[in-house]
Amino acid sequence: MDLVADHPAPIGIRSDAVAAWFSTHLPDARPPLRFSLVAGGRSNLTYRVDDRDGHAYALRRPPVSHVLPTAHDMGREHRILRALAPTAVPVPVPLGLCEDPEVTGAPFYVMSFVDGLVLRDASSADRQLGDLAARREAGLHLADTLAALHALDVDGVGLGDLATREDYVHRQLRRWTAQFTQTSQVGAVAPEAVHAVGAALAARVPPQRRATIVHGDFRLDNAVVRPDGTVAAVLDWELCTLGDPMADVGTFLAYWALPADGEPILGRVPASALPGFPTSDELLERYARISGADVSEIAFFMAFGYWRLACILQGVYERYVGGATAGDPDGVEHFPTTVARLAQLAATTLGDS
Repeated sequence: MDLVADHPAPIGIRSDAVAAWFSTHLPDARPPLRFSLVAGGRSNLTYRVDDRDGHAYALRRPPVSHVLPTAHDMGREHRILRALAPTAVPVPVPLGLCEDPEVTGAPFYVMSFVDGLVLRDASSADRQLGDLAARREAGLHLADTLAALHALDVDGVGLGDLATREDYVHRQLRRWTAQFTQTSQVGAVAPEAVHAVGAALAARVPPQRRATIVHGDFRLDNAVVRPDGTVAAVLDWELCTLGDPMADVGTFLAYWALPADGEPILGRVPASALPGFPTSDELLERYARISGADVSEIAFFMAFGYWRLACILQGVYERYVGGATAGDPDGVEHFPTTVARLAQLAATTLGDS
């Protein structure tokens, strides 16, 4: 029997070898298998794998080129999903890990494919989630889900040794400054501004009051929602670590609303700009009420979120210039300008705090 459907394999997948791995490690998947790249991701790559009986799986692997040291650790992501799967935080169920790079060029893992809606921007949300009550529920349930994540006992779920718990923001500032320095040799418009904001953030880091699991990129389009707006799964745990939960809240809110100038950050109007979705203030109030957290320093953490995104996008652009064409290339050629704008947004937000 053929293991692979008669269909071209997407970049990053050696279909015969991956299908053979499935037959050994996931025998419930019935060949032939069909692989397709899921739109959206600009870092780790996600593929949908369909078998002959209509069952779907999701496969995650690193970018196909220009991978930075210490980034894109598949075993780490798989471990996090295994720890979170039994908890109240909805995640895809991890099904298997392949650490042999010979199979498809890099380690990968397979998880359940979660059906639902991914609201990447206002256009897709307008098509997929027209009900205003469901839109409101999507925002509020995301805030509830973030509070639930931060309420988990890191030792109780087996992630107590995932990372250092304290001094999270300073650790992140050092990490992303180093990576920005490494990648900003390619096309950077205003590297001095990024470094200046990083230094300003480092001088004003609030005391860390708690240490929790931190998703690292918590936002609406990193979740799968059901038609009623409830969250079916939180995706993309690549940046997950231990540290200050307010960094997650700041990132969540930085993505949620349009900046004061009304211009989308990444060229697409966020879904949350549509009627029905809660405001940023409502989300912050909801999170604070459920978590009991002190949210008075939220402006700092939103500024930190803008700055860190600038560093991340510079890395995406460097991979793009280097020939990493898998994932979503839409707008990547404009990322140097976006990086400079994010640095300015960070500086303005920090100045208003």
